[in-house]
Amino acid sequence: MKTPPEQIGFGGGCHWCTEAVFQALRGVQDVAQGFVRSTPPHESWSEAVIVTFDPDEIDLETLIEVHLRTHSSTSLHKMRGKYRSAIYGFGEDQQVRASTASQALQAEFDEPLQTRVLSHEGFKASDTRFQNYYATDPERPFCRTYIDPKLKVLRERFAENARVYPFARGSGVYSSTNAVTFSEDISHGLSRCSPELRW
Repeated sequence: MKTPPEQIGFGGGCHWCTEAVFQALRGVQDVAQGFVRSTPPHESWSEAVIVTFDPDEIDLETLIEVHLRTHSSTSLHKMRGKYRSAIYGFGEDQQVRASTASQALQAEFDEPLQTRVLSHEGFKASDTRFQNYYATDPERPFCRTYIDPKLKVLRERFAENARVYPFARGSGVYSSTNAVTFSEDISHGLSRCSPELRW
């Protein structure tokens, strides 16, 4: 019998980046970009994504490792309120699994992981203009500067899980009707990311 899909939340850097990373994985069925909150003292809305995945094709532990390796998971930089480094579990059992996976991976990092395992208590979607941000135009300056290096990590470290990105350059998917202009990209993207948020 096929295992039903599961959901889990991930927050770290900009959710445009996090969305693109998980959209590029085999076994991921949907990535909802937006803001997530947990219980106090983590009840504020923070940029994140909700990932729906097929556990028969990609396991929770792999998703967690991808997350830890594609954002600054060991950093307590000054923007951690807006960009909370977290794994948001849907249920106590999933939170326990996530904590176990994170602890097992700690040995592979030189610094202590700052990514918290929290309960998912709410989600609100991003403005539709910014959803599927990389998918709608991978040529944006923000995409080339911040997202492409993360996708390179997927290809190098998680080759067996990485799909050929369905919206790669030259695919013809990009349409000007849903484009974010260059000026919007700068004001909402590059200017809001300090160097540490590249990861």
